Amino acid sequence: SQESTEKGRQEKGSQEGPEKGRQESTKEKGRKKKGEKVKRKSDPSFMSPLLPDASLSVIVGTKELHRTQVVKKLWAYIEREGLHDTQNRRMINVDSALKPIFGGKKQVSTFEMTKLVSKHLKPT
Repeated sequence: SQESTEKGRQEKGSQEGPEKGRQESTKEKGRKKKGEKVKRKSDPSFMSPLLPDASLSVIVGTKELHRTQVVKKLWAYIEREGLHDTQNRRMINVDSALKPIFGGKKQVSTFEMTKLVSKHLKPT
């Protein structure tokens, strides 16, 4: 009957594997398959602890932090204080606490922000 043939197909499908029973050769195992994501390796320079100077430590604290943690805390401060420009969201309006970090500018682009912050981080 129809039920038994469907059941037979399901059992065969579960035994065969993802590519209809085709075995992968050792040559194919190392290749990236279509749609498969490659795991990215982290850059060790992002993970080295850095010490913020006095002007940056007002916002992120005085402890040693990784560069990614510094940027994360800086974004949290910008969001909390509502410093995004309403007309152009790529721009950040600089307040009195950020002014010494961003070189006295009134506005900074989000791309320029990381470059300016890196001047205030010293390796430990």
